[in-house]
Amino acid sequence: MALVELGLALTPGPNMVYLVSRSVSQGRAAGLVSLIGTAVGFVVYMASANLGLAVVFIAVPWLYIGLKAVGAAYLAFLAWQTLRPGGRGLFEPRSLQRDSHWRLFRMGLITNLLNPKVAILYLALIPQFIDPARGHTTAQGFALGAVQIAVGLTVNGLIVLAAGSVAALLKSRPAWAKWQRWATGSLLGVVAIALAREVPARARV
Repeated sequence: MALVELGLALTPGPNMVYLVSRSVSQGRAAGLVSLIGTAVGFVVYMASANLGLAVVFIAVPWLYIGLKAVGAAYLAFLAWQTLRPGGRGLFEPRSLQRDSHWRLFRMGLITNLLNPKVAILYLALIPQFIDPARGHTTAQGFALGAVQIAVGLTVNGLIVLAAGSVAALLKSRPAWAKWQRWATGSLLGVVAIALAREVPARARV
């Protein structure tokens, strides 16, 4: 489970794009405040998934399908923004207005709650690691969710702390910046395509 989450955390997505953009434009403190909002979003997903969110998506399947469709479209948009002529890489500075800590926290929370990668993780991937023979399934769900949160926050926290240094390094080496832009855009595109292929699938217990 930890290895699955590590792979997902290292794959660019809405959370990483938001956290890096804030860390580069407004500093590490802003990135860490945004990360706290992201952490709360993880907790909300963990609690909801273990207390019946999957049942809601089964009862109203278009909600789950719609979430994945919007997520795939957004990831495709991020990929295009990165790969298009004149696009910017993940660690390239952006002209963003300085936000208050409350707004940074709120946007980190909202970005995570609307992140299709996280929804699929809790509704489709984590349940595969739950074994009824090992005891209470809800307790297992919370334990696996805690592992996911620990790994996700560790990876994203390290990215936030390193974002400024990476941005400075890429600025001094244009060739590396171009490679990073293409690598990030390609990964975003692959994730968008993979998610788009899963859009018709309905949620299941």
